[in-house]
Amino acid sequence: MTIFVDADGCPVKEETYRVAQRHSVPVVVVSNKPLRIPSSEAISLQLVEGSFDAADDWIVQQAAPGDLVITADIPLAARCLQCGAVVLDHRGGEFTDESVGQALAGRELMSHLRAMGGFTPGPRPFDAKDRSRFLHLLDERLRKLARPPRP
Repeated sequence: MTIFVDADGCPVKEETYRVAQRHSVPVVVVSNKPLRIPSSEAISLQLVEGSFDAADDWIVQQAAPGDLVITADIPLAARCLQCGAVVLDHRGGEFTDESVGQALAGRELMSHLRAMGGFTPGPRPFDAKDRSRFLHLLDERLRKLARPPRP
């Protein structure tokens, strides 16, 4: 099991490091630009240069069943679900096949409205409740993934 963090703009990297350490799960921080990460054998930085989606492509190539991906990128979440990974967003939500389809449709609708000159509100500010929900869900999912499968 590995946690992959789509790190560019992710506000819960530090929280992820702490929870992963408690569960002895390695973390790979994936970014298009250099980032500071804690000095730990369990945390590594994967710097991916190239196209706009190069980091996303790298995560999809690595993600496998039993891995966990943290991202707010809906198309990346959809691709990781197809790989069998568990996908969480930084606000404490979990992407599923059903919810990612709805999120993609909503994203497409908002894009269409913006293209037509309509006003669309941005995401609400990230707050302490989001952080708390994320910490709870991450801990819960790591415990679930660590359990041996039932016969």
